[in-house]
Amino acid sequence: MARSDRLHRRLTTLSRAKKRLIMVTADLVALPMALWSAYALRFAEWWPGRYIEPFWWLFLVMPVVGVFVFARLGLYRAVVRFMGPQALWAVVKGSALLAVLMWATAFFYQWQGFPRSVPVNFALVTLVYVGGTRLLVRSYYHWLIRHYTEKEAVAIYGAGGAGAQLALALSSGREFFTAAFLDDDPALWGSTIKGVKVYDPAAFRSVARQLSIGRVLLAMPTATKAQRKQALDNLADMPVHVQTVPSMPEIVSGEASVDQLREVELEDLLGRDPVPPRAELIDASVRDKVVMVTGAGGSIGSEMCRQVMRGSPRALVLFEISEYGLYSIGQELEALKGELAGDFPIYALLGSVCDRSRVEAVIRHYGVQTLYHAAAYKHVPIVENNVLEGVRNNIEGTRVVAESAARLEVERCVLISTDKAVRPTNVMGATKRMAELVLQDLAARRDAGTAHRTIFSMVRFGNVLGSSGSVVPLFRRQIEQGGPVTVTHPDITRFFMTIPEAALLVIQAGSMAEGGDVFVLDMGDSVKIVDLARRMIQLTGLEVKDEEHPAGDIEIVFTGLRPGEKLYEELLIGDNVIGTSHPKILRAQEERLPSEALETLLDGLRDAEQGLDCNLACELLKKGVKGFAHSGEVVDLLPPYTVASFSKVRTLQ
Repeated sequence: MARSDRLHRRLTTLSRAKKRLIMVTADLVALPMALWSAYALRFAEWWPGRYIEPFWWLFLVMPVVGVFVFARLGLYRAVVRFMGPQALWAVVKGSALLAVLMWATAFFYQWQGFPRSVPVNFALVTLVYVGGTRLLVRSYYHWLIRHYTEKEAVAIYGAGGAGAQLALALSSGREFFTAAFLDDDPALWGSTIKGVKVYDPAAFRSVARQLSIGRVLLAMPTATKAQRKQALDNLADMPVHVQTVPSMPEIVSGEASVDQLREVELEDLLGRDPVPPRAELIDASVRDKVVMVTGAGGSIGSEMCRQVMRGSPRALVLFEISEYGLYSIGQELEALKGELAGDFPIYALLGSVCDRSRVEAVIRHYGVQTLYHAAAYKHVPIVENNVLEGVRNNIEGTRVVAESAARLEVERCVLISTDKAVRPTNVMGATKRMAELVLQDLAARRDAGTAHRTIFSMVRFGNVLGSSGSVVPLFRRQIEQGGPVTVTHPDITRFFMTIPEAALLVIQAGSMAEGGDVFVLDMGDSVKIVDLARRMIQLTGLEVKDEEHPAGDIEIVFTGLRPGEKLYEELLIGDNVIGTSHPKILRAQEERLPSEALETLLDGLRDAEQGLDCNLACELLKKGVKGFAHSGEVVDLLPPYTVASFSKVRTLQ
């Protein structure tokens, strides 16, 4: 067993009382030595006997008094190997207090022959003997840990306060030691922090090779997303595992400490700094309103609920078909309500959006004023294999919710749509575009002077990071399993946004709606999926295995486009788009179908769904959705039946 391991075991197994006894004993020896040193320094001789002997009893009293003073100052509560400025300050105050007591006693009792400079020397020497020995022990302990254990060399990116604090925290552990600092500020290059040199990130490749650094810790809790992305770009193509520390709000609130390392969040790779939400837009749809969210247990729906909670609604109604999903989000929101000190009720109701009587009963009973319709089947390959269920849930479910909202005079109804609704090549996208057409038609009827007063709108955006079915969790899982990472096509691209940002923008867009609005969120630049996979592999410290690097760790395998999948997603059908008062929200002018034509299509889709005829459903979608070019044959896993043949089957049964 290594010396450091034995020492560490001894230090950790000793009881607190034994450790205090050792420190007290050490001080009982150090204080008489400090008093003798004070005399020796004063008279420049080893044993000035004629000055010491009249006050020999001080060598017995001062250690006892000193230990009492240091104990009162809390010196013996400090753990030596973690001793910081507070403990050293206790030594300074204790030394000064002992010197003052000695000088005051000599002055009050008029000690003849007692040198008045001895107390001053005693304070200085005590500071060295008591404080210095502790620093020496602490340094020796860390030296042993560093040199006689297998600690991994790491670099800290960010030579600010968080970086210095992280280096100090790591020095007390047994896993890592800080070998280098990296910083984008040229003024810091070449300087040292905690004895560690600061380097230019551009020179890090050679530094990492020289110092055997395999991990970089990103200590930039106050940096913007763009600054964090720049730091990650500087580390691109380097075989190092990149981790990060919590954000400054988490550190300040006590939710996390600076040394709690995390994997880099994928939103850091996007470099998007979300625009702060506008309070008046949140208030218009949420504050003191009864808000209902369909699909409340899903990725988007659950985040919508979290953001609504922070807007102080009068009540929040959760509507979800999945029992487990409803239970999970209900439990989470109740805990969040406690943190927010909210006093509004949360109602968790099971139900399908296709059940008209259930939907209407819920809206009527709770007096819903704002409705966010997030319930949908959204996974492209699954809907492609279950065409009729996609039609029923995404189209008929939206029709039920929207018509119920209009009939019961809900103030605002917002459909959460997708970029896949634009010139779709898959059934899921086509059903979402049909859902948009349903809301556009109801909004047009309102403008034409029909009875309902509901303001309908829809918000269209791309992929959200970390949602169910997203490539990000899939890639992480594949990397953890050692690969390969599967990408459908080398040229495929997607728009990405974080779930909280998308949810907040949906609420704000809904508040700006005038009726029939199609809002498009600014998703930034599209991301090449193969580049995303490559960066995720590199951030874990692994190397991509390809023709240039045959000895790499994880291979990227191209599996081919799935049924209905597009290479590139779009957010607009036409070019008619105008800005709004919000920099991240645009308003699109999209065509709509005449009411009669839409009604005929919806009735036909209902008949196709009831008759289990997926081919007919796809043909009707092609008629109703402009630009719908199905990428292949219908691949529904349930064989298509016509209405007549379905009736025949039922008769035979």
